[in-house]
Amino acid sequence: MPHPALAPDSVAVVTGGAAGIGLAAAKAFARLGLRVCLADRHEDRLRSAAQAVAALAPGGVGSVMARRTDVSRLEEVQALEAEVRSRFGGTDVLMNNAGVQPGSDMFGPAEHWQRVLAVNLWGMIHGTHCFVPGMIERGRPGLIINTGSKQGITTPPGDPAYNISKAGVKALTEALQHELRNTAGDRLSAHLLIPGFVFTELTARGRAEKPAAAWTPEQTVAFMLERLAAGDFYILCPDNDVPRTLDERRILWAAGDIVDNRPALSRWHPDFAAAFAAFVQGA
Repeated sequence: MPHPALAPDSVAVVTGGAAGIGLAAAKAFARLGLRVCLADRHEDRLRSAAQAVAALAPGGVGSVMARRTDVSRLEEVQALEAEVRSRFGGTDVLMNNAGVQPGSDMFGPAEHWQRVLAVNLWGMIHGTHCFVPGMIERGRPGLIINTGSKQGITTPPGDPAYNISKAGVKALTEALQHELRNTAGDRLSAHLLIPGFVFTELTARGRAEKPAAAWTPEQTVAFMLERLAAGDFYILCPDNDVPRTLDERRILWAAGDIVDNRPALSRWHPDFAAAFAAFVQGA
């Protein structure tokens, strides 16, 4: 059975909803009979995305709205929440999904760092602060789904700003779920979506065709819905190359750097390459 918030006439808000995982989620919510609001910075794509979602919604165009929103700006997220409340009466499902990845170096341009943290982390904070109190007050079953990343857990070298932003999303979502489960009368739950390799505009990097290793956004959302129904908080997605067992070993090794006092990011340290390989094999 689907999560009780994913019911006909519930209201879902999806940021970063004009493409990729966000658009796939918006379509899935519409098929389930939810009224859907898509938020995105790209107005042209947002318009066509809303049309595609409306074509799948039992209520047609009347059950879908779209608003250009930069989630890094608090006032724009506040305006989004107010418009959803005015149009649909409130929000039952919030998917904080908007994200950017322009690339970063440790000593690279400050504006790259600022943009990544503003969208990927502050966008989630803004969504949480603007929507969740009203969702609690609404008194209905509800969901908050925050899109994280495995890079926010194992923090591989190469894009530190993105890793930091997604590590923050993990901590934010954990704290939010703790708060919700200790709020009397609350019927909401928070969940951390941790995609695998998904072929989207963010990961395409000039490729026109999906690599064999990657999942589609639709596969990722189908897995997300399955695990929401099961009650998972950490929705750890595999892909066509990395099964859950390998993710588990990588995550345990990363935690072991602290417990065993190894060098930082020892998985990528030449002195620990053999030990990591053996650990992955379960030796």
